[in-house]
Amino acid sequence: MQLSRKAWNNVLIFSMLLMIFFFNGLHKKLNSVPEQPSIQTVLPAQSFILALSFPEHKIERIGTAWRSQPLIESPASNEWSANQENIVKLINDWQRVELSVSDVSPAKLAQPITVATLWLAGEQLPWLYQLYSAPQGYYLLDKSTQRVFLIDADKAQHLFVNFEFLPRESI
Repeated sequence: MQLSRKAWNNVLIFSMLLMIFFFNGLHKKLNSVPEQPSIQTVLPAQSFILALSFPEHKIERIGTAWRSQPLIESPASNEWSANQENIVKLINDWQRVELSVSDVSPAKLAQPITVATLWLAGEQLPWLYQLYSAPQGYYLLDKSTQRVFLIDADKAQHLFVNFEFLPRESI
């Protein structure tokens, strides 16, 4: 099979085009963004909590200890007491909690049932977390990143200690 010089040029051009498309596709495949893991920590790694505020309570770091201030008078029916041991456990719970990320859009969430505001070291603005009712447990919305987490009733009660969960809500 004898090809003319013009035909060989065409073969060379088409083979170069195929190689360019192949390498371009391979490049995009190698540099693709990895999929987000389904379970993530709520707070950024190595975050240092300076203050934690709920609608009815505020906890602040004072040196190496914690100060607790009630913001509103609440009935004594809540069994959580704001002593140093309980506060340290609550702060550690917030720093370590890992939840599964939901595919629910933040725009589809209704009225939040409670909110937690965390001030982190090195951050100018506080991090806001809103708790919403869900068909199975609760949704926790991270307002700064717009991530929606699925949270069960037990973890919600550990993170929102002063909130009075309704009997039907506390499964």
